[in-house]
Amino acid sequence: MPTFWCSCRAHSDTLDSSLTPGEEMNGSGNLMDFLDEPFPDVGTYEDFHTIDWLREKSRDTDRHRKITSKSKESIWEFVKSLLDAWSGWVVMLLIGLLSGTLAGVIDLAVDWMTDLKEGVCLSAFWYSHEQCCWTSNETTFDNRDKCPQWQTWSELMTGHTQGAGGYLLNYFLYIVWALFFSFLAVSLVRVFAPYACGSGIPEIKTILSGFIIRGYLGKWTLLIKTVTLVLAVSSGLSLGKEGPLVHVACCCGNLFCSLFSKYSKNEGKRREVLSAAAAAGVSVAFGAPIGGVLFSLEEVSYYFPLKTLWRSFFAALVAAFTLRSINPFGNSRLVLFYVEYHTPWYMAELVPFILLGVFGGLWGTLFIRGNIAWCRRRKTTQLGKYPVLEVIVVTGITAILAFPNPYTRRSTSELISELFNDCGALESSQLCDYVNDPNMTRPLDDIPDRPAGPGVYTALWQLALALIFKIIITIFTFGMKIPSGLFIPSMAVGAIAGRIVGIAVEQMAYHHHDWIIFKNWCRPGADCVTPGLYAMVGAAACLGGVTRMTVSLVVIMFELTGGLEYIVPLMAAAVTSKWVADAFGKEGIYEAHIQLNGYPFLDVKDEFTHRTLATDVMRPRRGEPPLAVLTQDSTTVEDVEALIKETDYNGFPVVVSRESERLIGFVQRRDLILAIKNARQKQDGVVSNSVVYFTEDAPQLPASNPQPLKLRRILNLSPFTVTDHTPMETVVDIFRKLGLRQCLVTRSGRLLGIITKKDVLRHMAQMMNQDPESIMFN
Repeated sequence: MPTFWCSCRAHSDTLDSSLTPGEEMNGSGNLMDFLDEPFPDVGTYEDFHTIDWLREKSRDTDRHRKITSKSKESIWEFVKSLLDAWSGWVVMLLIGLLSGTLAGVIDLAVDWMTDLKEGVCLSAFWYSHEQCCWTSNETTFDNRDKCPQWQTWSELMTGHTQGAGGYLLNYFLYIVWALFFSFLAVSLVRVFAPYACGSGIPEIKTILSGFIIRGYLGKWTLLIKTVTLVLAVSSGLSLGKEGPLVHVACCCGNLFCSLFSKYSKNEGKRREVLSAAAAAGVSVAFGAPIGGVLFSLEEVSYYFPLKTLWRSFFAALVAAFTLRSINPFGNSRLVLFYVEYHTPWYMAELVPFILLGVFGGLWGTLFIRGNIAWCRRRKTTQLGKYPVLEVIVVTGITAILAFPNPYTRRSTSELISELFNDCGALESSQLCDYVNDPNMTRPLDDIPDRPAGPGVYTALWQLALALIFKIIITIFTFGMKIPSGLFIPSMAVGAIAGRIVGIAVEQMAYHHHDWIIFKNWCRPGADCVTPGLYAMVGAAACLGGVTRMTVSLVVIMFELTGGLEYIVPLMAAAVTSKWVADAFGKEGIYEAHIQLNGYPFLDVKDEFTHRTLATDVMRPRRGEPPLAVLTQDSTTVEDVEALIKETDYNGFPVVVSRESERLIGFVQRRDLILAIKNARQKQDGVVSNSVVYFTEDAPQLPASNPQPLKLRRILNLSPFTVTDHTPMETVVDIFRKLGLRQCLVTRSGRLLGIITKKDVLRHMAQMMNQDPESIMFN
């Protein structure tokens, strides 16, 4: 709350101590001035309301000033001040440890349950396929994924691995396991934690902008989201765990905020912690701590001071270290898709890289429009009443179509990893089935370009079918009532397209090395094109087209792969995809879902260029009832209670009198309700016709009048005001940068009206020819 609290308290203490006996007789000397003894919930906010950033900042400043002044009084107070100063770093440490541990457990559980759809490890049933064969002494290099300890379901049940019967049995059990996992996930979400569904990033962005959604970051949501995330990813649906891990990390942040009053009692400070938690979430999702900090800064956070930057860095570091200690990938590396390319990229390759950027932008536009149309249909039709059935149907279709194709049957992370890989001499992938030249004498780590063999052409057809499948099914999967991330499916679409383009360019360079475009950089027998690099660039382009990330995306990609020298191709693809996607619509997928859900979010990226004034937007308008106000010393408790009952406004301006309407301040509805309730319980003589006053001195009242009620302390004496001729461009900028809840409109000190955040959002929607009533919440 603004800084007038402390100064007013000092003034009132001085004033009350110097009262004359005559003043005490008329009842003003021993009045309870509320917030001298703070009562519960004062200064808090109701669900689905917006916080007042200026008020929260001012309250924290007052708290810090009080602690600093007390620290000079004794050693114990000095120690308490040090503990308060270090509490932020302790919270970051706890967030990093818990989010890193949860991410490691989720990774291990997903690997095991994904492989459980195809078979089981006889030596230890909790081992995944890869872990099972690690422990075997009978694994050969050519058949590194086959070992006696790992058996498919058909082999375990019938003893046969080949033939139509075994294939159909494996096919059937694959579908059954997928349906079981997805049904369990959607049932847990529906029964125990409805907020655990979806990605979570649109809601996190809205919460960080100052909106209150109680329970969204609660303990039940954390528990259910963690469990159902494993089930949803293991079911084989076209979704990822990276976006939901941001939600999980923010739940961890909210959990630890409750341990420290510095954060639990101040919504502004709490959001600084949540911004750092979002960075830790991306850090453990991708093994990209620097990218996580930049993601929080660029994509998620609304208010990101320098202190939060440092703490985000620390939280991401601890989270990444914790994940590395667990080592869920078993490769002693933090990165998810480590690559090691032996060939530099050439300037001429920027052309296909930019074309991949164009593809990424087009895919992003197609996905956003298709997904939003489907989600809107889900919200407005009978489809939304059957979330369990929808999940079951989509899972069934996904499993039936995915199993026959080896590139869609495996987990999406494994698919991306294979597409990113370079074809070395030891690779056994079908994508590396090139025709070898027996006369080749070059070293094994520098294999030249070779003609594609039959395996590569088979893989290209399967990848083309996988691309079409992923493009279509992801549109219907994202937004269902289960945890569903978008990073990995988007990257998979781009990686498939990129690998196909890379192989095409590679074969073109091999067969037409005398063309002018290849002559300067591609000699016969040289390794000059790396298809895996094209897959990496395509993945970045598609992810950028969907989310509109740029800087954080490039950093995440090179941290994710370790391909530091390929920053320029990644940058070119990311910028191109953003330009192309922006040409069809400025909003990314998260902003589109925020708008679809009607959350009150003022996007800093939007520009307001219309020539309207504050008087065009403020309430009341012509023909509407006059503004509901309180007077400074002539309103009774009964009048205040009637006003609260008849209206649903979040607060009321306080004026000198209804005749002059000269503005004094602003009082919050919730604080009024709590103050009157506590006054009736604790202060003798307060009845319905008691006068409520917001001044330092009590009004002169007859001795027969009941005791007046002083509510000076809950009055904001410095509400933000603009004149009626202030351009709306300036008003919108003020709301964005200061995080205002409402703004009063005056002329020469006289109150004319009020502009709320909801009014601003409605006006912006109206100016863009959208439905202004789509802003559902206050």
